Amino acid sequence: MASPGPSSPPPGRSGRRRPPAASNTAGVLPTDVLFDVLLRLPAKELCRLRAVCRSWRSLTSDTLFIGAHAARHSDPLFLANFRDDEAHIHVVDLSGNVVKVIPNPDGHQLLTTRLDLTCAVTVSNSCRVLDPATGRVRVLPESPAPEHADRENVRKPYTSFALGWIGATGEYKVLRMFSRPILTGFHQCHLFEVFTISCTSGSCSSHAQWRVRPSHEEFFEPGSAIVVGEVVYFKVDTVCDAMICGGVNPGIPLDLIYSFDLEREEWRGILQGPIYDIFQTDEYDDDLDDYRSLWSEITLADLSGSLALVHYRKYQHVMDLWLLKDFDNGIWVKEYMIQIEPIFPTTEWCVKALFMLDDGRIVIHFPKSGLLFIYDPRTDTSAQVEMRHLDALAMYTGNLLSLQVGDMV
Repeated sequence: MASPGPSSPPPGRSGRRRPPAASNTAGVLPTDVLFDVLLRLPAKELCRLRAVCRSWRSLTSDTLFIGAHAARHSDPLFLANFRDDEAHIHVVDLSGNVVKVIPNPDGHQLLTTRLDLTCAVTVSNSCRVLDPATGRVRVLPESPAPEHADRENVRKPYTSFALGWIGATGEYKVLRMFSRPILTGFHQCHLFEVFTISCTSGSCSSHAQWRVRPSHEEFFEPGSAIVVGEVVYFKVDTVCDAMICGGVNPGIPLDLIYSFDLEREEWRGILQGPIYDIFQTDEYDDDLDDYRSLWSEITLADLSGSLALVHYRKYQHVMDLWLLKDFDNGIWVKEYMIQIEPIFPTTEWCVKALFMLDDGRIVIHFPKSGLLFIYDPRTDTSAQVEMRHLDALAMYTGNLLSLQVGDMV
């Protein structure tokens, strides 16, 4: 006798047949209802649910769904290098929850960016452009542009990088800077090269290579680079700071700012910062003895698309946030003066990263302690974010619902 098939359940012990199985469509929600239900879930859960079936994966990967989900779930996400885990980059929310973990071989450190892609680098000439949603990594070539192959700067390279997005073309560009030799290079300039990533998700042509860009005659600090829009900004060189600490006047204001236009790939004019000219006013009079520490107290930041100069006056327990309003005329406005509360670490000399959220709150990362704080100017209060100590932080403006690689946790 033929064995019973799937449509004919075998008889039970009582000899009676089991009830027929429900049809495949029973209990299946209509697509529009499922759309609304899944839209309520956070990205972390949706990425897990994609494994349930092909139809759910297709729905949650659709651009219409991704856009609607982003509009509904607007809370910011950040990328973090935790001090106790160099082997991974963590996607975190502002409650300190880890949403996703991405491999980070060789302990590359995140640049302070506010983009859909991010960049993790080392000072020994290694640069990786990462898409946090897909997990795709573009490892940029270490070899210099042919014109720089015989330069002393590249033999034992000490490198800095900056990543920016060009709105007109949709391209990403990486600026690489080879610092001049430490002991013998005061007569030499830093070397500059640009690499273009022209396709989506971090891919690019196999023929792409670094291109030489003009050097700048002045001394400035490549490691201080911050990208705002399509422009890279730099502080003056640490050599100027060392000269002042040694009692020598370099003749250069310590809040001078240099800038490089990534879209045009050319240098712009030198920008005078807002502090030097007012250092002897009543407000700053008590700080004259601290002028020698000015360089270390200043950080450049991208504050919602505007260049910000952050002056952390440690001994006065004040943080001044100056915003650039007019580049051509050098007009700055002190937008915020934050009276540091007791919860802020008094051992810090400066701020490492600073971001503004859509609701006006300001995220502040201190480098020495690795602590993260959120300041609310509406209430003039600050709160520490409970998470592991940070070495580097970047703001993620993309969407994790793109098809991904990496572990959701």
